[in-house]
Amino acid sequence: MKKYWHVINIGIQNNLTYRVNFLFRAVFGFVPLLATVYLWRAIYQGKNGGNVADYSLAQMTSYYLLVTVVDAFTVVSEDDWQIAADIKDGNISQFLLKPIDYLSYRLCLYLAGRLIYLAVAAIPLLLFIYCLRAYFVPPGGWLVLAEFLFSVGLTALLQFFMSYTMALLAFWVLEVSTFIFILFAFEYLASGHLFPLDILPPALHRVLDFTPFPYQMYFPVGIYMGRITGSELLQGLFIQASWVLGAYLLARWVWSRGIRKYSAVGG
Repeated sequence: MKKYWHVINIGIQNNLTYRVNFLFRAVFGFVPLLATVYLWRAIYQGKNGGNVADYSLAQMTSYYLLVTVVDAFTVVSEDDWQIAADIKDGNISQFLLKPIDYLSYRLCLYLAGRLIYLAVAAIPLLLFIYCLRAYFVPPGGWLVLAEFLFSVGLTALLQFFMSYTMALLAFWVLEVSTFIFILFAFEYLASGHLFPLDILPPALHRVLDFTPFPYQMYFPVGIYMGRITGSELLQGLFIQASWVLGAYLLARWVWSRGIRKYSAVGG
């Protein structure tokens, strides 16, 4: 484990170089969020204070604020592109000759990147939440907060393993950008990033429950807001953990298959 702590330390130092980029990315990321909040305000005004699918205006605003928080904790920014570049450029050859597991190496860099991004984005994020504090719903208790954070941790792993597996397609194809964009589109629409999934027709919502996407955003936010409780919560955590395990095993399998096709020439 000592070498991986060293990797995290190196990752933190490298990401600190781009701290201003992270700050601007966080600040300008609030622009579409602000537009979404004002859009929903207009919708609720048109309904004369009524609810939308059991969401009050405060709950709907809190939902999008929490989406921003979960996104800051879990989003995979450029890791998939870097992994694909390592494969195409032959940089993974060094990991095949050293006692370093490439998946663990990339996971450490991903965690380092999230730590620096959170440290830089924390101030503008807290200021934004403070400005909308009248609409922000606090958690139902410390247990709910702990369950939310645990689910967010699983979400981060699930997003990383899925992006890692998608990037490994570089073993077979020259350009993986199309596959990455397709995955991103499905995640954005089917994870609850664009809107709460429970405002969809029940049949469509149940279909999405058989995919990993709701557990990348909607599920942890639903735990925080108290919309997922009891046996539904336990079942959801079990399914989410199962998807994480499945994504991890798939990543290992794709890596083992890809290495058999991999070849590097030159010196």
